[in-house]
Amino acid sequence: MDRFDALQAFTAVAAEGSFTKAAAKLDTSNQLVSKYVAQLEDYLGERLFNRTTRRIHLTEAGEQCLQHAQLILENLQDMENHLGQLHGQAQGVLKVSAPVSFSTLHLAPLLNDFKKLHSAVNIDLQLNDRTIDVVEEGFDLALRIGYLKDSSMIARKVAPMRLVLCASPSYLEQYGIPEQPEDLISGHYLSYSYMNNHPKDSALLLALSQKQSNFVANNGEVLTAAAVAGLGYALQPTFIIWRELQAGTLKILLPQYEPAPMGLYATYPHRKLMAAKLKVFLEFLSGYFGQPPYWDNV
Repeated sequence: MDRFDALQAFTAVAAEGSFTKAAAKLDTSNQLVSKYVAQLEDYLGERLFNRTTRRIHLTEAGEQCLQHAQLILENLQDMENHLGQLHGQAQGVLKVSAPVSFSTLHLAPLLNDFKKLHSAVNIDLQLNDRTIDVVEEGFDLALRIGYLKDSSMIARKVAPMRLVLCASPSYLEQYGIPEQPEDLISGHYLSYSYMNNHPKDSALLLALSQKQSNFVANNGEVLTAAAVAGLGYALQPTFIIWRELQAGTLKILLPQYEPAPMGLYATYPHRKLMAAKLKVFLEFLSGYFGQPPYWDNV
């Protein structure tokens, strides 16, 4: 039995939920995929799939086997990519997780420029604002915005991220300009729902944590639109509201109470050898957005 082919066939069936689809993905025959999976089951002495006439499901042993199989195949690919560096070319699929708003506003040009230099590196970009497990979910790298925490991951700072309190001129005309955090009107706070890891030594953040919110969302662009419409005040990173600040549709409030800036971090597992594809991407990220980043030139 070729264990590599057997593991490839097994993981493809698990991912596609079908022997036929797995065969098409691997560009081979249904019979050969079935043979490889059967050989792997015989070798391990465990049934990996429960099969019905319509669907197949992983068994408990299959679930455990899948985690190990994915890690083995990923490490083999990393070894190939790492050795490929000897030939001077980064290659392979770079799987990246990144925040939604930052990616839609600023990441596309970077990826376009990167691909022009490294055409053999394919990008698999997945956008979400939740905290992901880079290793468990099979990512090479995650871009995350926040305050650095202790972690088993390596974190490389890409850019500072300012947080500023803002409101529209129409809101300020109606309710006045606050002079200190205590002046902020409770119930007018436009709150970002993932704001849960900010330091408590900021007078502004402490005051905001005690304010009621009339609008909660897990997307900063939605909150920005609400602030521009005069619905309240919002604490937003400048990478989201820089154009509104330039246009004057939002004004910065309480600048003397601005919290310490967050960071945009590239995080990746320290346990891996750094594949060429990851190394060149990290090098490309460094300094791309400028110092200070262009969205702070307002």
